[in-house]
Amino acid sequence: MVKPRMLERYRNEIVPEMMKLFGYKNSMQVPRLEKIVINVGLGEATTDIKLLESAQAELAVITGQKPVVTKAKKAIANFKIRRGSSIGCKVTLRRARMYEFLDRLISVSIPRIRDFRGLSPDSFDQSGNYSFGLNEQLIFPEIDVDKVMKPHGMDITIATSAKGRKEAFELLRLIGMPFAKK
Repeated sequence: MVKPRMLERYRNEIVPEMMKLFGYKNSMQVPRLEKIVINVGLGEATTDIKLLESAQAELAVITGQKPVVTKAKKAIANFKIRRGSSIGCKVTLRRARMYEFLDRLISVSIPRIRDFRGLSPDSFDQSGNYSFGLNEQLIFPEIDVDKVMKPHGMDITIATSAKGRKEAFELLRLIGMPFAKK
């Protein structure tokens, strides 16, 4: 199996740079990516199951992995959602697929966003994980625009082993995430 390009770059360029920046003694102390979770929430899926099936197929094409259907944890009368009804799908990527997806996201998909001014550098949590949302799935070149039933967004969470926000920000900046200037 061929190693992903992003993984090679992480080991050869990013790890030494992070060791220099933060003064780590050992390369195993350097934060790394643990997983990427892509979540698609479709509240309309309760009335039209074809939307959920379409979103599942598109997410499988984008990630190369079959999505898991997510169910409602509790009933919400205002949104006509019953407990246990299917309301979306998600995929958790790890190892090689995670690096391949991140490489395609940074180098191909994000540059296709209209009027893109960078991702917010403030979306890190206390544990060093980064979350952001995309408005539509059409930015991915794998998606056939003619077969899309309805454009939908997705939430992407990148989980890192960083101790805090600063380390996680530097890791993702060195990987190539296009953050907006403050």
